Amino acid sequence: MSGGFRRPAFRYPILLVLAAVALSGCSLLRGPQQAPITEAVPDLVEPASSTLVAGPPETTVQTETSKPETPAKPKRPPAPPPKKEEPPPPPVATPAPPPPTPAPLIVTRVIDRNQAHGLLDSEVQKPDGKVVGRAVDLVTDPSGKPIEMIVNLQGFLGVGDRKVNFPWNVFRFTPGAKTAPITLNLAPGQAPPADRAKAAAAAAGTATATRLPLLDATVERPNGAKVGRVIDVLIDANAQPQAVVLDVSGMVSADRRTIAANWSALRFAVKDKTLYPLMDLSDAAIAASPPYASDQPIRAVSPAPPAPPATPAPAAAASSTATASTARAAR
Repeated sequence: MSGGFRRPAFRYPILLVLAAVALSGCSLLRGPQQAPITEAVPDLVEPASSTLVAGPPETTVQTETSKPETPAKPKRPPAPPPKKEEPPPPPVATPAPPPPTPAPLIVTRVIDRNQAHGLLDSEVQKPDGKVVGRAVDLVTDPSGKPIEMIVNLQGFLGVGDRKVNFPWNVFRFTPGAKTAPITLNLAPGQAPPADRAKAAAAAAGTATATRLPLLDATVERPNGAKVGRVIDVLIDANAQPQAVVLDVSGMVSADRRTIAANWSALRFAVKDKTLYPLMDLSDAAIAASPPYASDQPIRAVSPAPPAPPATPAPAAAASSTATASTARAAR
């Protein structure tokens, strides 16, 4: 019918098929197109612990209305810390002086045996060399000067021996002689009469306030303590006593012991109207004294003089003053 509606397109199936074939043929005529090449851009991956994603940096555009920033004022440098005042150096400690050396107890003097000889039991001869007796004692005055010698004049075969006092100035001494070391120089007619000899024999061992027979006398200290017993006196060639030999047995030990003490160490005093010898020799000094022996060199001892009092060292005071001045200057 010419005046009604047109017939729909799906009513013409053949036309639709042909159109589809034609379209597919056009696509077959073209070659395969390559995929477009694009440049790979690495994506930054932040650690899993971070949840923020970095975006493009923000740019700030300065507007015309914004004012330029004023430069910051320079900072003032910090003030230096106050300097600590160093303490003054400690004073230098002066080392302690070494302990003083113990004061000696005795002073020793060596006497040559050819220059001094023992008096006791020494032979006494005449100038012609004839032996007339033996010396048995020496008598001294309160000043310590010998005034007499007691000689035991021998008789015939020991019969008629007698002790006679002779003035000290009539004797001559030769210590190194091989013969009799003592010579009696009596002028003719100077021999004592018999009655004088008897009186001298009676008073030979008697001490008075002005005379002291020295052999067997006990030497004491000023406090009354015993030092020893005189057993001999050593005389030099000038008839001067040089030392006394003391028996100090029992003073510091039970053994028999003898020492030689200088004659100058002896002093004499009067007690109970009797002259007696003194010597300030302590037990320690006696123990430190060398022994006396007839075949050994003579070493005579004397008490050591007291040590001078100690004086403060001026060097230590000067050192302390210098240290104090240095400390004040350091401040």
